[in-house]
Amino acid sequence: MSTTILSILLGIGGMLGWGIYDFLGGVFSKQIGSFKSLFWSQLAGLGSILLLAFVFKTETNIPVLAITLLPIAAIVYSAGYLFFFKGFEKGNVSIVAATMNLWAVFTMMFAFIFMGQRLTATQTIGVFMIISGATLASIDWENITNQRFQISLGVKDAIFGAFFFGVFWNISEIITEEIGWLLTTLLVKFGIAIFLLFFSFAARQEIGLINSPANTKYAILFMGMIEVGAVALVNYGLTIGDAILITPIASALSIVTITLAVIFLKDSISKLQGLGIVMAVVGIIATAF
Repeated sequence: MSTTILSILLGIGGMLGWGIYDFLGGVFSKQIGSFKSLFWSQLAGLGSILLLAFVFKTETNIPVLAITLLPIAAIVYSAGYLFFFKGFEKGNVSIVAATMNLWAVFTMMFAFIFMGQRLTATQTIGVFMIISGATLASIDWENITNQRFQISLGVKDAIFGAFFFGVFWNISEIITEEIGWLLTTLLVKFGIAIFLLFFSFAARQEIGLINSPANTKYAILFMGMIEVGAVALVNYGLTIGDAILITPIASALSIVTITLAVIFLKDSISKLQGLGIVMAVVGIIATAF
């Protein structure tokens, strides 16, 4: 199989995995709460990545820089998904997912300010498309027609989530360069589990799933496994394939999330919000070039 075809397939695998994970996160955030959905799916993901690390016999030599940054990465990643899933719990899954595309803007902004990276002309256009699209998607246009300005429910949480993901991906890039993607994923997942456990005690968050149906428990387990699968496919692809193909395809995950939400949840979106969603997704793809 050619490198080009393999890169496309691996990118699609990442897009489907992350998109399904976010969709199920939206579903179960409304059913059992955002914290339970995140905690147990991340714990399931930790178990899955442990198996991968065992199979690939990961090295455990960790430099001081990585040791310093790993707890920070785990905390900001946890914060990103806590806000993201809280947005799902409150609002329309399609609109929250579209707004979450702002993570790419924050990632580039922090890379520009702190890491000296610069944008191409296409990436700059992509950033403006994401901002414009997220703005169109996040506004409740029905209230605008009634002379009331109102941001759709869950959008503020999604913006905070996007901010923390922007911080995370820059930190993750540094750690991955030091210890590789598999060990980075494993240790970040472990840190997330520890942080969320402490957070549950500090904030008195209920984490038990005893009263939840068996199907819910199986679905949460599937969520964790499919997210790790997406991470593995994309990162494996980046090591043997073409990043210029894999990254934009995988980053368009909100296409999957929004499509599933419209089909299965019957999410209602206005024409302007639909236009915003399309603009944001196209902008995400453009930022990879």
